[in-house]
Amino acid sequence: MVTEQSPNSAEKLKKNAISPTRDENFPEWYQQVIKAADLADNSPVRGCMVIRPWGYAIWELIQKYLDAMFKASGHKNAYFPLFIPLKYFEKEAEHVEGFAKECAIVTHTRLQPDGKGGLKPTSALDEPLIVRPTSETIIGEMFSKWVQSYRDLPIKINQWANVVRWEMRPRMFLRTTEFLWQEGHTVHATDEEAQKEALDILECYRTFAENYMAIPVICGKKSESEKFPGAVSTFALEAMMQDGKALQAGTSHFLGQNFAKSSHIKFTNENGHEEFGWTTSWGMTTRLVGGLIMTHSDDDGLILPPRIAPTQIIILPIYREDSKQQVLEYCKALQAELSQTFLEGEKLRIEIDDRNIRGGEKSWEWIKKGVPMRIEVGLRDIQSGSVCVYRRDKLPKDKEFIPHMQFIPSAADMLADIQAVLFKRAQKYREEKSKYINSQGEFIEFFKQKNPGFAYAHWCGSNAIEDKMKSELGITIRCLPFAETSPGPCIFTGSPSKQKVIWARSY
Repeated sequence: MVTEQSPNSAEKLKKNAISPTRDENFPEWYQQVIKAADLADNSPVRGCMVIRPWGYAIWELIQKYLDAMFKASGHKNAYFPLFIPLKYFEKEAEHVEGFAKECAIVTHTRLQPDGKGGLKPTSALDEPLIVRPTSETIIGEMFSKWVQSYRDLPIKINQWANVVRWEMRPRMFLRTTEFLWQEGHTVHATDEEAQKEALDILECYRTFAENYMAIPVICGKKSESEKFPGAVSTFALEAMMQDGKALQAGTSHFLGQNFAKSSHIKFTNENGHEEFGWTTSWGMTTRLVGGLIMTHSDDDGLILPPRIAPTQIIILPIYREDSKQQVLEYCKALQAELSQTFLEGEKLRIEIDDRNIRGGEKSWEWIKKGVPMRIEVGLRDIQSGSVCVYRRDKLPKDKEFIPHMQFIPSAADMLADIQAVLFKRAQKYREEKSKYINSQGEFIEFFKQKNPGFAYAHWCGSNAIEDKMKSELGITIRCLPFAETSPGPCIFTGSPSKQKVIWARSY
């Protein structure tokens, strides 16, 4: 039996579901949000995770929307092998150097008993195989076969896959040995086309991060020391988490002709001359789920922007045994009506939780899962012709009783408002935690604070200064923002600087 609650029962919910709080211990709070929301578990393999259905449903929505955006811009999906011959990496020295310490290597093809009750590898491979850390080399090999003439270009391929990068300090979703991602790879006939592709994809990522995930991001170019191994230029989205640290939310790389030369991607141009192609690569990963958690969630658990929530509205029937049938029928009718309304061109995703558990316990579970809107329906609500509505962007006890006929046409607008509130809240926080700095002393004092945030400051381009700040203060240049183009003196040397850059601690 599900016990019908009094009108004030929601106020009896615990003050905070997550312990410790964000202020007490942000890293542990993050782990506890994942656990409380049933997003993922640690796997028996160190550094890997098991993504649970609620977490994977979020990733499926990320895939769905990004995939549609890629296809709308002329990209096609393909799949390439998980294993890459070692010799392919040896073609690109700078590229392999960037991944050498992260590679997992297959050296044998089978196991056999070791005579002591265990197993041992046998039948060594003639050439070791690298477990895919990224696919530039093997995709480059295939592009070299597919590209012959300028008529074959551009080639615009995307792959949804898993990759392996051996991780020494794993943290679920943010840094795991195996993770899921999409990686795009393109070949173009000209430098200009390839650079435009890299920037167009960055804009695609920005649109997705801000419009779907409600995460405000800063677009810019990476410094030389932070760019992708082997790239000419790396462009990135940088987002601020609630502890003031930066999270790289997506990257797009202009590779020039570097990979085309190592992979022999050549084509005959319109004048009959042979030349190398111009390539790009770009990717977003499951770390977006980690960014989602750290941008929006609170000390009661996960908070999901409606557009990326697997369930946008959860209906919670509250009944005694003698009112069960009437309440459940009403809830099903409510679900059917709401399911015919639309948010951003898509039908609302509605679920009824009719499990036979206490109403308060049930409600708290969905709070921790971050569902944008909860609706409680009891016999008294049916009799009064209203629904009791809770929004996840507000406190758990905040509720509103809305007439049924008024709620149905307004539900999508309420969800859109939640989406907007979450974005504006994150944007306001980033602005409050960002500072424009004009002297080295002020800069150092800024980063002596707990959870300082983003510092905008002029920098002359010196790698030595970048290395020193990383060593002494644990900070890096997150990007050279496109929006910061005014020249000025470097705060470290006084030398001319073309623009301000963003310094921050990061994940």
